[in-house]
Amino acid sequence: METFQQLKHNISQAWEQVSEGWEKLTHKAASAITRFTGDNSSELCQEQSPELARRNLGWGVMAAEVFDDGDKIIASLEAPGLDIAELDLQVIDDRLIVSGEKKIQKERTEGHYHIKECAYGRFERAIELPDEVDTAKAQAEYKNGILRVELPKAAHKRRKIVKVQVSPAN
Repeated sequence: METFQQLKHNISQAWEQVSEGWEKLTHKAASAITRFTGDNSSELCQEQSPELARRNLGWGVMAAEVFDDGDKIIASLEAPGLDIAELDLQVIDDRLIVSGEKKIQKERTEGHYHIKECAYGRFERAIELPDEVDTAKAQAEYKNGILRVELPKAAHKRRKIVKVQVSPAN
């Protein structure tokens, strides 16, 4: 009977570790996954290719990289095929919020095939900022499908360099 109790205890511990690991993974991944939602402009795509329209909604990865160079925070996001007018950037509390809408429609002919693809949907990505920033001096540029946002740190958070004197040991 005692071995059964020990087995039950070991299984409980293993399950707790798996659950804890899963929670950590989903917490970390939640900021990298972006939800794409449909809107009325996707009706044309749904009429022409309902399966493609359905596949373009849901979750997707909008890869991002955040770098702290001491004086500013730099965030780079992969956002290919977007119209710059459709992008909206905001800093709310300690997060950079990137939202917008993708409206991509492509047609091409390859041999005997006529290929028509479309992708529509609103998206929003929240990126946690590692430090307080001066939003009045923020700058962003969009080039070759990469959105680069520079956010200078708040004056009281900038890196200070202090020279420390070294004296000989007695």
